[in-house]
Amino acid sequence: MHLFTQTLNTATSFLAQEGSFGLNLDIFEANLINLIILVGGIFKLGSTALSESLVERQQKVVGAIQESEERLEQAVAKLEESEKQLAQAQLVIAALKEDALTTAKQVKSGILTDGKAEIERLTASAKSQISTIESRIRKEISDYVVTLALQRVTLQLEGKLTSNVQGQIIDQNISKLKG
Repeated sequence: MHLFTQTLNTATSFLAQEGSFGLNLDIFEANLINLIILVGGIFKLGSTALSESLVERQQKVVGAIQESEERLEQAVAKLEESEKQLAQAQLVIAALKEDALTTAKQVKSGILTDGKAEIERLTASAKSQISTIESRIRKEISDYVVTLALQRVTLQLEGKLTSNVQGQIIDQNISKLKG
């Protein structure tokens, strides 16, 4: 070991003379023991604190990951539920549209049928009224013609009827009633 120390000292002194760095291998002069104790203490104490800190950080990270995964699962479940509701809403909308079209067709058909029936009723009523008016007008015309004819015949008969002619007419009418 001594040979090794001498070789290192020689090499470091050579390097120091050349202007580069030097390495002092004397453990007492270089305060190497104190440094080793200090580094060991720091390592021993620091490793415990560091490992606790790392464990705590790892737990926080794992907790955050688990929380994120739970939120992701909830979001996926909500998305699936929303997609189901959307599909159901689209089915309901399609059914409502179909029902609306069917109802519109039925209403249109009903209106057309009712309109045709109303037109037929109005036409029949108008024809009936026209027929009634025609009958009444014919009767009035007939009554007027009869009245005029009777007035004319009366005027003619007043001038031409003698008591013999009146007797013959009465006899003919009586014989018609008997026969």
